Amino acid sequence: MKTKTYAGIPAEYSKLDQSKIVLIPVPFDGTSTWQKGADKGPGAFLEASENMELYDIETDSEVYKQGVFLADPVSENTSPEAVVEAVHQATKKYIKKNKFVTLFGGEHSISIGSIRAFNEMFDDLTVLHIDAHADLRESYEGSKCNHACAVYEASQMTNLIQVGIRSMDAIEKTVMDADKTYFAHEMAEDGSWMDAAIDQMTDNVFITFDLDALDPSIMPSTGTPEPGGLLWYETLEFLKQVFEEKNVVGFDIVELCPNKHNRVSDFLAAKLYYKMLSYKFQNEDAEDDFESNFNMATNEVNKYSKFSTEDDY
Repeated sequence: MKTKTYAGIPAEYSKLDQSKIVLIPVPFDGTSTWQKGADKGPGAFLEASENMELYDIETDSEVYKQGVFLADPVSENTSPEAVVEAVHQATKKYIKKNKFVTLFGGEHSISIGSIRAFNEMFDDLTVLHIDAHADLRESYEGSKCNHACAVYEASQMTNLIQVGIRSMDAIEKTVMDADKTYFAHEMAEDGSWMDAAIDQMTDNVFITFDLDALDPSIMPSTGTPEPGGLLWYETLEFLKQVFEEKNVVGFDIVELCPNKHNRVSDFLAAKLYYKMLSYKFQNEDAEDDFESNFNMATNEVNKYSKFSTEDDY
């Protein structure tokens, strides 16, 4: 990735000390089981971001002026477990610096690390999982850090809300909380799903957004596309409502599998990321201080004591 600043923004808005937002690229594709290429996702996303207009019409804002620091990519790739731990530590590092931390993958296994970090640092966390796939296997192909296991840990340790699901294995029914799962075919028939899902969330919400949640007609470039997905404006309507009613503490976007012959998906991913930032900061002046509400006490009492918590930063 040759990009020096996110979206080519001026250097004055890209320095860590002055930025409220941190973007961590995670170019990893080690466990995907069909179309490969998610490791190229962050680079394609960043290139597309450089070609966006940075004024958002809907929110009448230029969110980049809040400051967006482009962190070094997580370069670990020796094993899925090592990647998850590297993401965990990088995410936690920037949360502790009082930043609004976002990540762009990479395959969905990276979210195990990001969710782990946010759950350690924020009380009563809801994980909002927007995806075509349930991703609830405890392990797959010999690893608990497979993309098919992306939210199993979250299902055990957080308040998990799943939206857009339309593909799963029967074994995942034994783990899934049906009352907090919004299947795509039901969403198509009942417009009350947005309010119902939000009512089930706690105050602090982390969003993990797998791009295959979107319909292939608007998002063809994913590793495992599924028909019958979300469309653009209903997705934005839901996200805007979540950001308005809850304290979204961070998010990740995963599974862009770029196609060099069709860059539409790259640009959609870039716009989605920028929209989510715009919703988060639409009522804040750039001069206002950003105050994360992470719980400092969790630095001492780790909810996941079996995992490494060494801070070498």
